[in-house]
Amino acid sequence: MIAKMALAPERDPHVSWAPEREQPTGVAASVRGVSKRFKKSRVLEDVSFDVAEGESLVLLGASGSGKTTILRIIAGLEQPDSGRVILHGKDVTDLPARERGVGVIFQAYALFPRMTVEKNIAYGLKIRHTPRRERRETVDRLIKLVQLEQHRKKYPSQLSGGQQQRVAIARTLAYKPQVLLFDEPFGALDAQTRVHLRREIRALLRQVKVPSVFITHDQEEALELGDRIAVLNEGRLEQIGTPDDVYNHPASEFVATFLGAANLLLGVAAAGFVEIGTAKLPAEKETKRFRDGQSVKLVFRPEDVCVSQDANLPEGCRRLTNGVIEEVNFVGAYERLTVRLDLTHRKGDTDALYEVTINTPQRMTGVPIMVTRPKPEANALRYKSGDRVAIGLTSFSVLPNYTLARQR
Repeated sequence: MIAKMALAPERDPHVSWAPEREQPTGVAASVRGVSKRFKKSRVLEDVSFDVAEGESLVLLGASGSGKTTILRIIAGLEQPDSGRVILHGKDVTDLPARERGVGVIFQAYALFPRMTVEKNIAYGLKIRHTPRRERRETVDRLIKLVQLEQHRKKYPSQLSGGQQQRVAIARTLAYKPQVLLFDEPFGALDAQTRVHLRREIRALLRQVKVPSVFITHDQEEALELGDRIAVLNEGRLEQIGTPDDVYNHPASEFVATFLGAANLLLGVAAAGFVEIGTAKLPAEKETKRFRDGQSVKLVFRPEDVCVSQDANLPEGCRRLTNGVIEEVNFVGAYERLTVRLDLTHRKGDTDALYEVTINTPQRMTGVPIMVTRPKPEANALRYKSGDRVAIGLTSFSVLPNYTLARQR
């Protein structure tokens, strides 16, 4: 069972295992041009990224995107076909897992069922013949760190899933790892426990300042855990950046639609505007990199849409067009509207890009978008189906309209 965890090399016991730096500095881990193929299937293609000292990086992607393979390559459990893995300036691509100084925490915690919490944490230190006093001090410190003082004499079967996860983390930290790797660590927990535990682990990692890499397919989890997020799609790195950058400034349609809800409209860049049918959205900054007449996609989040019955949009909200509210739904903390936009052809247009039929008794045509309004705003002004409104955007991205996803 202990073979499931990559053990870190011995260090001077008098040296603190938590770095003293307050801010992440330097590079702790680098993945450089890593590619991997299993039989005829390419799993990773030229993936590169860095993890800074003290940073939490989340690898986000759907099943089959290659995120688990990257984690196993960093840990030394898989060998890349090409590319290098560098940890703290040392090329470890050809080193076995036990010599890399990496701690891996799997979804299955692999705790010893007949050992108490403190014995589980101390086991690896014991087989390394660590002096008893140092072993006891390390266990005491880690039990306090993961807030399990009242459970130290309990067995794994007497603990909740979240408590078992904390034991697994403490056991890994006992080896003083240089990098922590988390393989979907919250997948086996219920939703409420997941939310609570990931906040605890986030605070814990800030305290110990050990660089970490998480893999997950949960978008909310990625936004909450990561200092930066790397979005993977079919073995390619689509975008890497802070949660704010990746969410609010997606680099591709995949990132926009995978990381939260997004509306997409086809248009044309023209003289500082995005033209969508007869509508013209001011976008001088966003269209600078496009030539006039280039086909583009306008991408915006539901919460970045403003609506107004009297056409007086708030300051900073750029007018797009008018529309009709099709549906109003209450969704707890916010209200969700479905709005059909008045996007018609310019004279002479031949492509029926905007003739989208809405399945209503009136068989109306137009482009449906999703809008969300926070509860205070929804309570202050209530809309109903059939209301005509002006539509504006506070934030949006403009992406090239590639015919094929692989054209870059």
